[in-house]
Amino acid sequence: MDYIEFRRQLGKAGLTTGEFAELVKMSSNAVTNCSKKGVVPSHLAIIATLMAVMADNKLDFRAVFNEIEIEPKKRSEERRVGKECSQGV
Repeated sequence: MDYIEFRRQLGKAGLTTGEFAELVKMSSNAVTNCSKKGVVPSHLAIIATLMAVMADNKLDFRAVFNEIEIEPKKRSEERRVGKECSQGV
């Protein structure tokens, strides 16, 4: 998914990039770095799209995320996401 579509999906979900990053326990820099190459890793694209669909259907995705124990990403994992952005994975 290209970064513009990713941001559109976040907008449909009522989220900023920073709010999205906080929900998925990533640094906002790791997410916004995808804008440099213009593509978002497929796992982030899927999450953003599902959030948008849930919001369209008046389902509270935030409550779902609050119930899930997500460990914050380690720096090495965030670097991997950055590499995925640059490779268009």
